[in-house]
Amino acid sequence: MIAVEKAKEILSDNARRGKTIKLPIAQTLGLVTAEDIYSPCDVPNFDNSAMDGYAIKWDEGNNRRKLNLSVSGKAGSGQIPQLSPDQAFRIFTGAPMPAGSDTVIPQEYVESSADELTFEIDRFKKGSNVRLQGNQNNKGDLILKSESKITPGTIGLLASVGITEVPVYAPPSIAVVVTGDELKEIGEKLAYGEIYNSNGPTLQAYLKHLGVESSKVYKVKDDAESLGMLVKDLLSQYDILLFSGGISVGDYDFVKEALYANRVEELFYKIKQRPGKPLFAGKTENQLVFALPGNPASVINCFNQYVKPMIKHWMGHSDVWASSAYLPTANSFEKKPPLTFFLKGQITPEGVRILGGQESFNLISFGVCDVFVEIPEEMCTVEEGTLLKVYYW
Repeated sequence: MIAVEKAKEILSDNARRGKTIKLPIAQTLGLVTAEDIYSPCDVPNFDNSAMDGYAIKWDEGNNRRKLNLSVSGKAGSGQIPQLSPDQAFRIFTGAPMPAGSDTVIPQEYVESSADELTFEIDRFKKGSNVRLQGNQNNKGDLILKSESKITPGTIGLLASVGITEVPVYAPPSIAVVVTGDELKEIGEKLAYGEIYNSNGPTLQAYLKHLGVESSKVYKVKDDAESLGMLVKDLLSQYDILLFSGGISVGDYDFVKEALYANRVEELFYKIKQRPGKPLFAGKTENQLVFALPGNPASVINCFNQYVKPMIKHWMGHSDVWASSAYLPTANSFEKKPPLTFFLKGQITPEGVRILGGQESFNLISFGVCDVFVEIPEEMCTVEEGTLLKVYYW
């Protein structure tokens, strides 16, 4: 067995980036840019008004408190005039500034008639309420660095400069293989000794949450030959294989044997942790392979601690191994070394509360759990208020 930090170090050394693909911006939400993005144009590409009001030409020589100006036209009325200092032009938000104008007086500060307006000039200065060409960015400016996560806001930014496609890291294709003859699918009737397959839906939900759309769940019998044939087939189709169950030392645990038979190189097997000690990680020339324990809480923990960071790195994310935060504990906990514990926790105003129901088969705490709490290998007693790493899941 190896320590948690050693397992993460080995995986970090073997992490891979996905291929670079170009996608329409509407399909890139949550993905990561694979190249620096530069603007193909100025934004805005003309001087325009930031307010509904009146465009004027600022008169540096004016020393009057109030100005009376004639209204020479308005936006949408045809040709935009060349303004003189004694003229104003009715303008609306986003409209181009008339030639010669440089300042906008908001309409709420103006007393106006059909063709004349009055306002207090000392409320403003030259350039007030005008968006200058290139105010957001100039043509050729770097607007989005490589390895930036694309959010709704960044999609808006890309659209504002007219970019239609973005180079991003392609999500991996992933096969989820669920083992266990005792498993039944949701909706089927349970016989004595049978349980529902929760691991398949759980893993698919996690993958979807990460932005992996190309995934499929396979159910296989606890049979060495069937499993070996399935592994061979899946290695020819997918970037990452995830196994649930069949990786311990029972009479029907054939996953490791099937992986070795298909020339999957072992990176490590078994970690000094709870839950999820019998975790296998391996690779081929082009694929990553993870065999998780069968107990559902172990699956969730192992996925979050080891598989999720590798998938996120594949998709271009940085700092994938860092914990989410350090929080004080709201209650105490006792454990025996030498295992690292990852415990279900709930964030409260007093800190993170370590929940009950920590057994590897027990999912009840996931009804309220929002973090995993890491208790280091060497720590035996956790007093209330102890600062510990937490991982949002």
